[in-house]
Amino acid sequence: MFSKILIANRGEVALRVVRACKELDIPCVAVYSEADRESMHVREADEAVCIGPGPVIESYLRIPNLIGAAEITGCDAVHPGYGFLAENPEFVLTCEDNDIVFIGPGAGIMQRMGDKSLAKQTMKQARIPVIPGSDGAVADATEALSLAAEYGYPVMVKASAGGGGRGMRLVKSPDEMESMFNMASSEAETAFGDGTMYLEKAIIGPHHVEMQVLADKAGSVLTLGERDCSVQRRHQKLVEESPSPLLDWETRQKMSESAIAACRACGYENAGTIEFLVDDDRNYYFMEMNTRVQVEHPVTEIVTGVDIVREQIRIARGELLTMTGSIQPRGHAIELRINAEDPSNDFRPNTGTISRYVTPGGPGVRVDSHIYEGYTIPVFYDSLLAKLIVWDMDRPSAIRRGLRALEEYVIEGLVTNKELCAEILRAPAFVEGSYTTAFIEENLERLKIG
Repeated sequence: MFSKILIANRGEVALRVVRACKELDIPCVAVYSEADRESMHVREADEAVCIGPGPVIESYLRIPNLIGAAEITGCDAVHPGYGFLAENPEFVLTCEDNDIVFIGPGAGIMQRMGDKSLAKQTMKQARIPVIPGSDGAVADATEALSLAAEYGYPVMVKASAGGGGRGMRLVKSPDEMESMFNMASSEAETAFGDGTMYLEKAIIGPHHVEMQVLADKAGSVLTLGERDCSVQRRHQKLVEESPSPLLDWETRQKMSESAIAACRACGYENAGTIEFLVDDDRNYYFMEMNTRVQVEHPVTEIVTGVDIVREQIRIARGELLTMTGSIQPRGHAIELRINAEDPSNDFRPNTGTISRYVTPGGPGVRVDSHIYEGYTIPVFYDSLLAKLIVWDMDRPSAIRRGLRALEEYVIEGLVTNKELCAEILRAPAFVEGSYTTAFIEENLERLKIG
């Protein structure tokens, strides 16, 4: 049993962990930057420690500050949430060196699966389909050009230590390689402190489908079904749903088996997500593994009834899974990411003070958010304000419930993408379930993006 848990994150996900801790009767400590002093996660935690100024490099990415906060408050475990240091092996090792349990996989597993090129090698050895690409890191744009000539254009250059769409560029011709490679590497260096890149063949217009897993210390693995995350802009997810409208029963079972094999191949432990690209013929290819809880985890929670964050804590303190194999989803769930951004102005992020805030309600409606009326959005962080999750017995009903909930949802004082979310749910390609990762680009006029 943990005596106290430090939550090494901010905002919505920090509040999500606070709630799990309270349900497990474990005291928790929030950390916050000076810019986040008034955030709801700070108010709801049992204790709170300021760890530095607003910029993430001076606060949420400062490992000594986080370890210091854990030590002065007597925490014996740390939950990293997602983003920031959630997939940083150095942070895991530092926690271990200070007798603090990291709620997640070990540093070795994280390093192997967090490094996209090493992860790909591991999947090849486990006979899981992978996208053709470099066997390891690509030294520079010159080497990338040579590989691209072998695989054929278009190709993707991706950050080995990356995630969330950062450090990634589509290269359509040799003339673009040097600039795209350097931009992606520079972005990765800024976001993750590592500009190492790898290259893979681009699959144009695929479906992005991911499989949620839980694994315990005894080697047991449980899959919780898939999420379709194909509605994206600039590789950033906007809408997620479960189950995927693309998959049939046979493909779903095969992907679940591949996810279990992936966990066993690397000795995985705790919550994770195996991400696949799937073509129209339902051929699937391993893309990456996220060694943390995902932003979109509520979609899976609402169709399976499994509290993923609570299970993370249980596994970290040595408890075993009560179920193994696969859980089939019940009904249909959709998550809409409500962001402080202007879709009509190239998705420009914006800040401001929320002058009016009313959340939707009714059956099958969940809102995960840290904002409230009178809250001022800081300038230092990503634009995510809230996640609106809806559930119903079938997909058409879930879409209608999502539209109703969006109508009820009031956020005034700044520009959001709420209307864009409604237009996505109304779009014929989404309603039909025939959309791919090219959905946004193919529907720019309808979605009023420009």
